[in-house]
Amino acid sequence: MSIADNLLKYKNELDGEQVQLIAVSKYQQPDAIMEAYNAGQRIFGENIVQELVDKQVELPGDIEWHLIGHLQSNKVKYIAPFISCIQSVDSLKLLIEINKQAKKHNRVIDCLLQIYIADEDTKFGLGFDEVIELLRSEEYAALKNIRITGLMGIASNNATEKQTNDEFTELKVLFDGIKLSFFRKDDTFKEVSMGMSGDYRLAIEAGSTMVRIGSSIFGKRVIKHFKA
Repeated sequence: MSIADNLLKYKNELDGEQVQLIAVSKYQQPDAIMEAYNAGQRIFGENIVQELVDKQVELPGDIEWHLIGHLQSNKVKYIAPFISCIQSVDSLKLLIEINKQAKKHNRVIDCLLQIYIADEDTKFGLGFDEVIELLRSEEYAALKNIRITGLMGIASNNATEKQTNDEFTELKVLFDGIKLSFFRKDDTFKEVSMGMSGDYRLAIEAGSTMVRIGSSIFGKRVIKHFKA
């Protein structure tokens, strides 16, 4: 099946669900992204800053780019002029830097707080206590050029269906509690980004509002080396 056919399959499946499809285009060449774009996809997720910057220059300006990979503070300046959403905010330090760079461009950048839900040391994210501490801090309250619109989490690799479901459910319960405690009157705090190609159905059942699908749309990734 073509990229367009794969994309149509997901769009038909998600029709009627309150779920956004993030097409993960890491390592994909611009022509592959354009095939998805021409099939109607407008939201794409990238993991690597330099790769994202290169593609943003070459591809249509109405694409909404989401950064979904681990982000170093010193790389924020490269994406601040155009990024639609940074889904992988895992520290107050990073949030402060995003705010600083957004202010330089007179922008407010949407962010998701990445929560550590996996039973793996290799994953990034804030602990449950850490996210509460961040949202209660005076430093966070002073930030005017970022907007927290929800939470993001990545389930454990090779987990059982029960474990994956438990991890997604924990994230949704945390989201509900944070919504009630910190964003009760804020309609923009509404996103729960969880679920990828192998577990997106479980994520949707648990309350996901964004699913990140890559290989099932684009096929096997063609790895290209980008500048550091």
